[in-house]
Amino acid sequence: MKIAMVGTRGVPARYGGFETAVEEIGSRLVERGHEVTVYCRRPADGSPAPAEHLGMRLVHLPALRTKVLETLTHTALSSAHVALQRRAHDVAFVFNSANSPFVPLFRARRIPVAVHVDGLEWRRAKWGGAGRNYYRMAESLAVRWGDALIADAEGISDYYRDEFGASTTGISYGAPVLRDLPTDRLHQLDLEPGGFHVVVARFEPENHVDLVVRAVRASNALLPVVVVGSAPYADAYTNAIREVADSDARIRLVGAVWDQDLLNQLYAHAASYIHGHSIGGTNPSLLRAMGAGAAVVALDVRFNRQVLGPAGMFFSDEESLGNALVTVERHPDLSRRLGQALQQRAATEYRWDDVTTGYEQLAERLAAGDTRRKETSGKRRNADQWGYERVLAPIGGSGSDGELPDLVSTGTPWQGELAS
Repeated sequence: MKIAMVGTRGVPARYGGFETAVEEIGSRLVERGHEVTVYCRRPADGSPAPAEHLGMRLVHLPALRTKVLETLTHTALSSAHVALQRRAHDVAFVFNSANSPFVPLFRARRIPVAVHVDGLEWRRAKWGGAGRNYYRMAESLAVRWGDALIADAEGISDYYRDEFGASTTGISYGAPVLRDLPTDRLHQLDLEPGGFHVVVARFEPENHVDLVVRAVRASNALLPVVVVGSAPYADAYTNAIREVADSDARIRLVGAVWDQDLLNQLYAHAASYIHGHSIGGTNPSLLRAMGAGAAVVALDVRFNRQVLGPAGMFFSDEESLGNALVTVERHPDLSRRLGQALQQRAATEYRWDDVTTGYEQLAERLAAGDTRRKETSGKRRNADQWGYERVLAPIGGSGSDGELPDLVSTGTPWQGELAS
């Protein structure tokens, strides 16, 4: 099949989850004999743009570099480019529900479209009223026009079913399983294996990096916390994080890390990986930490519990996070076993080959004429912005009441055998 992937920054993957997914899935589809075209944003620095990557054909197009218009302008040009090709693609994967207004350009060429709807973007604090209203409108259009909707988490599927009566195709992300990694790159940051905690996140309010640094400052944790990340459009939020970090030598802001070898070693050799993401679906950074065998302390929301299962540690506020970090430091053997359990979970339940098969089978069904477009109008069933609190609510059990249990004496939430 001839497959187009539209709506991301493109590959090679250097930025986020969508780009990693496109690289992993697209390259495997090529290995299986398909022709994959990935639409990429033209490098802002004017550097040469490769025409191919891992067998995928790359098309680089410009975008207006503003928070509001960057994604939309690039996807508009990309969609038009796809529609104007002499030989039509057999199927298009459009990432991000914000790009759904451009689906009719594909439909005009009779190209079936699967829209990856991602998380609840309209709840991000960076969007004002107009931005939130746009995202909610775009969700409705994705439901109305998409031949298929891809949800990477059960909570997202629940949201679209209950809010719109819409069916989704559940396909998660994959996790690279990283074993026996060296430690030679850690010296660049003056770190020792097991001697630090790590956070990897864009500086956005929904990722709660500010909560993490405040929790560290108020805690009795001894190890440094290495914070990897930045934000292109969040100066005020970044400054607030930096102000807290400047007041505590344990907090080390290292900015974005594009060196994948160093990043992998940070995941693999951390005492714990701290995950404060709240409104996305299945998060690629979380999966990468699992695949590297890191013990994970995650914000207690439904998405994170569904991914981590019984081997996850959870926090709901600054105090419970601080307690978790102290517990990790005092019981490294337990933390190590939890990390091993998470790595096994990643190796069996989050395999990129299986993810690719899901995309391939969906593409085959769409190319054969399968569609869900007429199952619902795209009108919301509830006008009161249902979904956010329910989707984010913890599934229940340990950690949901704001207090971290005694990890060693009770064995919860890991069913006893890991904490015995």
